[in-house]
Amino acid sequence: MEHSIDDRPELFENLRLELRRGCLALAVLSQLREERYGYTLRKALEEAGLEIDEGTLYPLLRRLESQGLLQSEWREENKRRKRFYLLSAAGTRVLGQLLEEFHRINTSLDRMTAETASWT
Repeated sequence: MEHSIDDRPELFENLRLELRRGCLALAVLSQLREERYGYTLRKALEEAGLEIDEGTLYPLLRRLESQGLLQSEWREENKRRKRFYLLSAAGTRVLGQLLEEFHRINTSLDRMTAETASWT
């Protein structure tokens, strides 16, 4: 018996989250070409149309830093301690490689989905 996506909304949600997860890492890296702290990073992503909650952002920042892609430091600003993040040299190289790969995949997907766009 064949199921439609309408019968299984969790399937779409799981696939959407999987797609989004990779895009979030790329988006965060792209926004950290200039130094930001968590709140300003969240706002920059939101203004660009990509909302991310703190429970997703901060673990992602810690993971990217542990992978050597980001550097961070605690500083006081307006009498509050804030952790500022910036791409490391390795992060800059990896961002360039990821962007090339993203554009390659996106170009291929555009070609493939242009053929199937009439199906929906």
